[in-house]
Amino acid sequence: MDSSKGDIKLKIALVQFNAKLGDLDGNREAIVALYKEAINAGADLVVLPELALCGYPPQDLLLKRHFLEDNIAELANLAADCQEKAIIVGFAEILGHNCYNSLAVIEEGRVVKIYRKHILPNYGVFDERRYFSRGQENGTVEIGGFKFGLSICEDIWESDFLPTLSVEQNYDAIINISASPFHMGKLQTRKEILKRAALKFDCPLCYCNIVGGQDELVFDGRSIFTDKHGKLISKAKQFEQDIIYASLERDDNNETSLNVQREEADQAENIIEEIYKALVLGTRDYIRKNGFKKVIIGLSGGIDSALVAAIAADAIGSENVVGVTMPSRFNSQETRSDAEELANNLGLEFHTIPISEPLESFDKMLSIVDGWDKSTTAYENLQARIRGTMLMSLSNQFGYMVLTTGNKSETAVGYSTLYGDTAGGFAVIKDVPKTIVYELCKYINDSRKTPAIPVSTITRPPSAELREGQKDSDSLPDYEILDALISGYVEQDLSANELAASGACVEDINRIIKMIDHNEYKRRQSPPGVKITPKAFGLDRRLPITNAYLTQYKEEKKD
Repeated sequence: MDSSKGDIKLKIALVQFNAKLGDLDGNREAIVALYKEAINAGADLVVLPELALCGYPPQDLLLKRHFLEDNIAELANLAADCQEKAIIVGFAEILGHNCYNSLAVIEEGRVVKIYRKHILPNYGVFDERRYFSRGQENGTVEIGGFKFGLSICEDIWESDFLPTLSVEQNYDAIINISASPFHMGKLQTRKEILKRAALKFDCPLCYCNIVGGQDELVFDGRSIFTDKHGKLISKAKQFEQDIIYASLERDDNNETSLNVQREEADQAENIIEEIYKALVLGTRDYIRKNGFKKVIIGLSGGIDSALVAAIAADAIGSENVVGVTMPSRFNSQETRSDAEELANNLGLEFHTIPISEPLESFDKMLSIVDGWDKSTTAYENLQARIRGTMLMSLSNQFGYMVLTTGNKSETAVGYSTLYGDTAGGFAVIKDVPKTIVYELCKYINDSRKTPAIPVSTITRPPSAELREGQKDSDSLPDYEILDALISGYVEQDLSANELAASGACVEDINRIIKMIDHNEYKRRQSPPGVKITPKAFGLDRRLPITNAYLTQYKEEKKD
């Protein structure tokens, strides 16, 4: 088609797809169904996300040659199934001895263009230089009389981005396929990056992001069309599979514009709502993609287990969530009642299994060993280990996945019992600081006609209830102080002196840093959980367990 003529239109569909990692055949079938839905809606070009064919991130699957060869075979099958209109899709490519993060342009059942990702991120959760070779291909392609610049995710995040594209090309639009994981505040950063790219190339931008949960990562979707000024003009749903459409049009004056079917004002996001939806999606996909139907949770009557139960009920349905409270003599009547009330409010199957008798039996057996002392932390932790054994036994009997209930604040400082409350298959709120736990619980109650979480659960001072009169504040600073220190030390990599410069108490700084570093071995043995902060424990932060380096506050010498 002669691109110099006016009145040319090309309807573009951005399909944010929830891939199941490694399910090549299943992903291809799902992509074909979405492709047909899009072209039935009039699309001339269907765009899918980065590595949509195999899922993201494939990690060491990319080291298996047969996995890469299967990717190529499924791409050929996909091309054969998509002959009516053009489609762009991400896939893992093998070429000789090299592996590439690639994009295929398919027209009339044939791959007519391959673009290979140029900028390979190697920070945070990303390990792309471990697996992929750097692409060198020109990213220019013509589809339906329009000239597009092709890019993959990080290609437009670098300051000198898109080295394979040229501003002199006068593109009609830039297409970016992406697998950009969620964390708090990510959307605003992403919009700024897209705006910069649109302004640089003076053309609209079509950004297609993957959606869904994959181990500890959750992808929020929110695919975007911008105009040539970088203004957001349409955005797909957050945390849901979705398709958005826009028509790329050229008028008689050879001016190109992008006209969207579903226009949207660029509004600020509710961060707490964002986090909640991310936790629900990440939990749902981890449970379902790993073949589980039901989950089981230890309900203590406390705020953390209440939040996990609410997330699980929204993720997979309350009929698929089993709550068990396991009181000892240290548990108050109030927390016992709150656990039952929560289960009733959410509609969960609920059981009470007292542990006083097994606790006494264990204590009696252990007393045979000289030095066993029931007044120590070991006795407190024994309660948690009995509860963990109960939950894992029920999991084993009925095929339930155990969801653990520890938050980021506790996980950071080791305020949890190894092989007790850390035992389970998925740690839903592992990356949620305690202060945000409270905000999420208030959000849950405010967003429902009838509050789900008992008010007393939210207002009661937090306690592990492993001894008489115990409170978290006995051994930890207030959570506002603790969470600020964890954010500074873990997420921002600040030194003790830098934390002190922000006004934090030196005694708290030294104690909390030591606790964080000392408990790396516990975190390494804990289940994965949904990442919602800029730096989570896990793929984001990989420190050696055996590590003698310790940063502590040092008084600066004065002349």
